[in-house]
Amino acid sequence: MSQLQYPLQMSFKIMAFAPQIFVRDNSGRDLFYVHQKLFKLKEDIGVFRDSSKSQEMFRIKADRVIDFSARYNFTDSNSGATLGSIKREGMRSIFKASYNIFGEGEQITHHIKEDNAMVKVIDAIFGEIPVLGIFSGYFFNPSYTVYQSGTETPILRIHKRPSFLEGKFEIEKLAEPLNEAEEVRLLLSIMMMTLLERSRG
Repeated sequence: MSQLQYPLQMSFKIMAFAPQIFVRDNSGRDLFYVHQKLFKLKEDIGVFRDSSKSQEMFRIKADRVIDFSARYNFTDSNSGATLGSIKREGMRSIFKASYNIFGEGEQITHHIKEDNAMVKVIDAIFGEIPVLGIFSGYFFNPSYTVYQSGTETPILRIHKRPSFLEGKFEIEKLAEPLNEAEEVRLLLSIMMMTLLERSRG
């Protein structure tokens, strides 16, 4: 994967029947496209180069049927190589999103943490107000930070941007350098986290 131009733009249609995620770099170049199939008891998600789905790049598979503690494993679709995985951090994720990112084995390399859990709570409450609720995406927008495990150095930050009937996020790079394998693993983790958090509201 060639050098990416940050900040990256990630978006999905809120009203879409099946979740779809688009990731583009700052020049507008397509990087990833995810179309999550509905009604699957065990997640198996293809990550493609673009919405034509002509080139599958990566695969995300859950290690069990739908479960709060499921671990989602990443593989390279061409080589079959294991790239890492992501898993919710137990009870900590009930009110404030917290995820562990693993390398190719069992070692935790990074964490994703929600910056302010109250923003999501207020957004959910406001979203239930008739008529006004459809504008909640303009006012209450959560953010998440990816940290290096051990040093807790911030690496990437994901901001939800004001939008109407569409989820828009900006992924900002906070630290250098990121090697290619690490960068791919973190971006796959962010996409999977976004799907999981979307399903929670």
